[in-house]
Amino acid sequence: MNKEKFLKELKSTLTRLPINDRQEILQDYEEYFTNGLLDGKSEEQIATSLGSPKNIGKELSATYHLEKAKTTVTTGNIMRAMWALIGLGFFNLIIVLGPFIAILAVIIAGWVAGIGFIAAPLLVLLNIIIYPSTFEYFDLFSSVALCGLGFFIAIGMLFATKSLMNGFVCYMKFNMKLVKGGLKHAEH
Repeated sequence: MNKEKFLKELKSTLTRLPINDRQEILQDYEEYFTNGLLDGKSEEQIATSLGSPKNIGKELSATYHLEKAKTTVTTGNIMRAMWALIGLGFFNLIIVLGPFIAILAVIIAGWVAGIGFIAAPLLVLLNIIIYPSTFEYFDLFSSVALCGLGFFIAIGMLFATKSLMNGFVCYMKFNMKLVKGGLKHAEH
């Protein structure tokens, strides 16, 4: 594969990155080719030593989206980072998507429970309006207690949601290093 074909394939895999980052990456790889040619290597040797442009593009895209998800933790950034990681290989489909679904289920369940408890007094009032003869003070007081518990759950879910999303981003970074083979044994 020559320089032109390599850079063309690399450019096609970087379409989801911002233009400035894309241009910078392509300039870096052009420099690799320039330096390699100065060292007496052929374009084919340089391309072979760099690896597959598609894999390079996938790794760079995943790295970019992970960094963006870490700096700005939003659902959209995390989803983009997750899909970029899954794109690195089938293995990641299982390793990344499974924990993401589990975390998402916990977050949704917590928010539903908190909101449901907060809405308990409204449901008691609705019951009083529809069936006035069934009113009992116990229902009213227990629904107010559940409402208070719901506020505590909602406050806890604010912190839990942020912590779980940050933890998931760290997990995806760890997974990316694992896929790239970048994990080293701890130095003594």
